[in-house]
Amino acid sequence: QVQLVESGGGLVQPGGSLRLSCAASGSIFSINEMGWYRQAPGKQRELAATITRGGTINYADSVKGRFTISRDDAKNTVYLQMNSLKPEDTAVYYCNAKSRVVFQTIRVYDYWGQGTQVTVSS
Repeated sequence: QVQLVESGGGLVQPGGSLRLSCAASGSIFSINEMGWYRQAPGKQRELAATITRGGTINYADSVKGRFTISRDDAKNTVYLQMNSLKPEDTAVYYCNAKSRVVFQTIRVYDYWGQGTQVTVSS
């Protein structure tokens, strides 16, 4: 089992910055990839950024150049630095972890945090 706890959301003016944190606990050894997804009211959840165990990073086109995903392995924490925020970035941001467990067969698990609200408004 993996548990994820997000923090760092809040209200910020357009052009401002926020840094989200996601602390993982439990069977963190099995995590292969972590990332951030966001969901605005009435819209589908969409990927913002991901980082693999090997350090490969992918960003959605909408956030590329403005957001930076990083991790601190010693703290079991993933961060999302969000700069030049726009009103359209307003959403609930969810931390995600994908784990693989090998026991007679390979099992893949998908874990989600509770979400943290980011509101960009003047």
